[in-house]
Amino acid sequence: MRLIVARMQSYTIGQAARLLGVSPDTARRWADAGRVATHRDEGGRRLIDGRDLAAFSVEVAQGQAHGGAGEDDVPYTSARNAFPGIVTAVKLGDVAAQVEIQAGPHRLVSLLTREAVEELGLEVGMQATARVKSTSVHIDRT
Repeated sequence: MRLIVARMQSYTIGQAARLLGVSPDTARRWADAGRVATHRDEGGRRLIDGRDLAAFSVEVAQGQAHGGAGEDDVPYTSARNAFPGIVTAVKLGDVAAQVEIQAGPHRLVSLLTREAVEELGLEVGMQATARVKSTSVHIDRT
């Protein structure tokens, strides 16, 4: 049995903006307004903890789904059915697992083996890409 230990990933404002599907200016305004918590690294860059970004991405997507999108509306497209986003939930069973990814306004759910989730080291707040083929959703750790 392998133990997989992953450190919590943090994201710059620019990385968070890409994952949320908005401009860096919008992400910066949200951080300035206190909508998402930030901290500074040794170099002075503002960072957002992965778990905080995961929760915020769900909030933003729900707002967009209810007509709350703002001036930075952009069309969300998928190149080759790849949806880069952030892991918002991981539910582990004895054999199976369920992983949810928020990719802009898109919430994708993948059912896979517990072993696959453990091998990938997937946890809430990590960046990942959901790849959709027909009715299957594959997860790539990015």
